[in-house]
Amino acid sequence: MPPRRHPTLRQRRLGAELRKIREAAALSGPQLARILDIDVSQISQMENGKAGVSRQRIRAIAGACKCLNDPLISTLGNMTQDRTKGWWEDYRGLLPSTFLESAEHEDFAVGSIKVWVTTFLPGLLQTSDYSKGIFSRRIPDLTVHEIGLYTAFRTQRRNILMRNPQKRLEAYLHESCLLTRFGGTPVLQQQLECLIEDSHRENISIRVVPFRAHTYPGTIESLIYSFGEVPELDTAEMESSRGPIFFDAPNELESYRAVFKRIEKAALNEEESRELINETAKNLKD
Repeated sequence: MPPRRHPTLRQRRLGAELRKIREAAALSGPQLARILDIDVSQISQMENGKAGVSRQRIRAIAGACKCLNDPLISTLGNMTQDRTKGWWEDYRGLLPSTFLESAEHEDFAVGSIKVWVTTFLPGLLQTSDYSKGIFSRRIPDLTVHEIGLYTAFRTQRRNILMRNPQKRLEAYLHESCLLTRFGGTPVLQQQLECLIEDSHRENISIRVVPFRAHTYPGTIESLIYSFGEVPELDTAEMESSRGPIFFDAPNELESYRAVFKRIEKAALNEEESRELINETAKNLKD
């Protein structure tokens, strides 16, 4: 079969984990290819997510690399069997692929997602009007049709989370997010009221880092940390003007876990956060 032209986020992650296993064994691509008796180009294509990998092949790679991490190997094997088409594929060709990758990242998460934002509220908690207000500020300007498409996609991401009680969202918001008026004051007021309602959901925790907090780690505009089926498959996502950037190196994941631990210490508890959000909504004036 010809190599995949556009491997998905999950396919690339599977390949990246195979590369980590090989590098941990101090084997080069050609060395592993000789052990497996395959062409060296296959190693490169598998590790780039451009070639499919069977469960048996993953076991063979693990054996050649003396990898004894059976939970990881089993999970990677299960990933090779998952050929489910994600709902976001309906938007392929209509939206930038980076949008689709963010949705795939959320779907890939097992159990819990943590979000830290300092400028605007998390996409998973945005109302449609608030989303429109954000997309309307894009440079260059989006067309009315594009704004509607972007907003519909973000709303669908939110609806999927709300319908899945097994997936937990822990959102940490800097107080400045509660004051930035994307779409205008009435839109923000409605958004904050929706935020309070969401905070009462069993699978959602919303905590605010207030202005009075002495400090918080980093100047990151938006950070998402998701937990995988095994710790090695955790993923960090940072938003940027060019789209999301994903991190999966062990030292990077450890660093971002430390970021969230510090943010948790600086944040108000859930009830205090609700009170601050409610007070902010009541005090908003044009």
